[in-house]
Amino acid sequence: MADKTQLVIVGAGPGGYAAAFHAADLGLDVALVDPEANPGGVCLYRGCIPSKALLHAASVIHDARAAAELGLHFGDPAIDIGKLRAWKNGVVAKLTGGLGQLTRQRKVRYVQGRARLLDASTLEIEGAPDGTRRLAFGHAILATGSRPFELAGFPRSPRVLDSTSALDLGDVSGRMLVVGGGYIGLELGSVYAALGCRVTVVEMLPGLLPGVDRDLVRPLAKRLEVDLECVRLETRVAEVEERGAGLSVRFDGQAEAETFDRVLVAVGRGPNSERLGLEATRVRVDERGFVLVDAQLRTEEPTISAIGDLVGQPMLAHKASHEGRTAVEAIAGHKVAFEPAAIPAVVFTDPEIAWCGWTEDEAKARGRAVEVARFPWAASGRALTLGRDDGLTKLVLEPGTGRVLGVGIVGPGAGELIAEGVLAVEMGATARDLALTIHPHPTLSETVMEAAEVFFGQSTHVFRPKRR
Repeated sequence: MADKTQLVIVGAGPGGYAAAFHAADLGLDVALVDPEANPGGVCLYRGCIPSKALLHAASVIHDARAAAELGLHFGDPAIDIGKLRAWKNGVVAKLTGGLGQLTRQRKVRYVQGRARLLDASTLEIEGAPDGTRRLAFGHAILATGSRPFELAGFPRSPRVLDSTSALDLGDVSGRMLVVGGGYIGLELGSVYAALGCRVTVVEMLPGLLPGVDRDLVRPLAKRLEVDLECVRLETRVAEVEERGAGLSVRFDGQAEAETFDRVLVAVGRGPNSERLGLEATRVRVDERGFVLVDAQLRTEEPTISAIGDLVGQPMLAHKASHEGRTAVEAIAGHKVAFEPAAIPAVVFTDPEIAWCGWTEDEAKARGRAVEVARFPWAASGRALTLGRDDGLTKLVLEPGTGRVLGVGIVGPGAGELIAEGVLAVEMGATARDLALTIHPHPTLSETVMEAAEVFFGQSTHVFRPKRR
């Protein structure tokens, strides 16, 4: 590899490799540096993809059990954990291998190793196959992602898992305590519960999925009451000790401890901004370690940009990918800015929860008046044919104009449906636009159209006259 490049990207996750590929497509000389053998980052190796593969397996188990209500009886599944683990790993290998091939096709110079900035135009790469090397660059994009938070006082033990080690699928029997009622804890807790583990979730706040619209959380919370052994809200873990073949856990206000076979700590993630050599540059970070950037993802060091989890919430792969493309275009001299009107978020539990734009609670907190339209899936023919009438589609609208400010969906496939909501927000669509857009029948996508019809008091399948 040459000792100089126009653009180097540090970190090959969804933000980093998207940036590298786009830069190569624009004709830039690009180097991509990452510790893994192929691009993919946490999302592909230890996050989004392996967790969704396991969630699919959990969904199959749930569907087989629910089929008894249709008169179809499959019996209890025989679960081969080794084969499931191998299948999940195979999905990861196929995707990351494919990204390696795309890297070569685009002639992006890929260097396996860990990069550290020496100054605003030079970095050092440790662990490269041919030893430590230096690379001079015209511009750099930092895309080093994030890592799971650790909790003080928890023993270092193979029985204490984080979101990475939980994906290895060791022993799935016995009892598991999930510390944290956010999306990571609920997704992985759901997987272990489906595979036969007795799962308890503990959350210190009054509700699961803090910050998510309560209308959307309610159907999921009801389902988890059945699928999980226990959900404890407004509860903190006071003490964890490893004793014999288990973990002794005591909660605040509880005298006697309980024994769990393993504990999954899922209390959020923090940015990988340490050991990057930022102190050798003018790059600034905030009190939480996030790198400060402007709308073009530039730091205060003119030659260095940053994207993805490294620059703050929301920590989502698709947000990082779009930031990466924006950063590259800014470096290439294009007039761009990362200013989305809506970034979709999805919780891949059963039922799924997805939303974009404003939520009703967020509008209230900011003192913004909104109107809300809800369409219950109990009135959806397609939902009933799936045996799933617990869903809801919700629109948050601007009073007077009916402009779509936000969309929330809970139910099977919510993550696939939310893109229409994102497009509506980005394009400044109104409830009338959604209501007049012909949706195929019978589908779950109709619920978006009918939620808009509810706003006008004209929904075919819900009698809810508009107040005059």
